[in-house]
Amino acid sequence: MQGKKVYQEQLFNSFRLSDRVPSTNFYRRLKDALNLDFLYELTRGFYGSSGQKSIDPVVFFKFCLVGYLENIISDRKLIEHCSMRLDILYFIGYDIDEGLPWHSTISRTRQLFPEDVFESVFTKVFTLCVETGMVSGHTQAIDSAPVKANASMDTLELKVPEEELESHLRRV
Repeated sequence: MQGKKVYQEQLFNSFRLSDRVPSTNFYRRLKDALNLDFLYELTRGFYGSSGQKSIDPVVFFKFCLVGYLENIISDRKLIEHCSMRLDILYFIGYDIDEGLPWHSTISRTRQLFPEDVFESVFTKVFTLCVETGMVSGHTQAIDSAPVKANASMDTLELKVPEEELESHLRRV
């Protein structure tokens, strides 16, 4: 007999995010491998002593790490992506019914820290991953070179081969 699944949202639910993320999941292993408590001391001087509480620096840098690992450069898309992934929610320390920070909060917080803070965090996280066996190898290379584009759609020209393909293949 053919079955038909009807979705009925439950009023009460017994759900534990930690039960849904397998022990072999990358983000679960990363959460177990990384102790980012050093960030509180590293970033303390960039915050004031009054006003509203900011995003937790550990959470912020975990968002940055997810963006890097998932190749997401838009803060809007990062928040949207994280909200849909149970393993990432578990990694950043949010439950399924907790709202994530606004994308603009991520952008403003990123502007708060100088480049050397990001470099030291990257170095420390990389070191922790190597120490726990998540990263191995003899040589690691990182390449980054922002280059302004110097092209215009108006100046593109169609390139036509000098000789026909058939004659080229016969000659070769």
